[in-house]
Amino acid sequence: MGFAKKTAQPGPKADLAVVEAIKRVAKKEIGCARAFALADELGVEPIVVGRAADEAKIRLVRCQLGIFGYKPQKKILEPASPPPPAIAKALAEIAGDGRISCKDLWALARKLGVIRMDVAASCEALNIRIKPCQLGAF
Repeated sequence: MGFAKKTAQPGPKADLAVVEAIKRVAKKEIGCARAFALADELGVEPIVVGRAADEAKIRLVRCQLGIFGYKPQKKILEPASPPPPAIAKALAEIAGDGRISCKDLWALARKLGVIRMDVAASCEALNIRIKPCQLGAF
């Protein structure tokens, strides 16, 4: 769903204090890593910052998994060829339905001691969808 369409959707309004905080640190866009840092600073879940970004019409960019927010190509994630066996095995165990959440992907990367983008690249190669985003971007 595109940004304009997403921000036009009905739903709960964002926390005003978080909206003001995000406006202080970002004008038009905020990187995924900075949005997570802001959530940590404010003691809120990342989705709260994502909703505040939507409310403030601030784009989320530079996804830490390489899925969105890069210029000019939008997505920098490339499939792992071939996926490392340990990652492929772990993904088969937890993404049996062809999907893994961003949060679970982060946890798997931490457990395996690999970078998140390596797990995301393996998902891409294995046709496993990463959804939902912890910030609500997808």
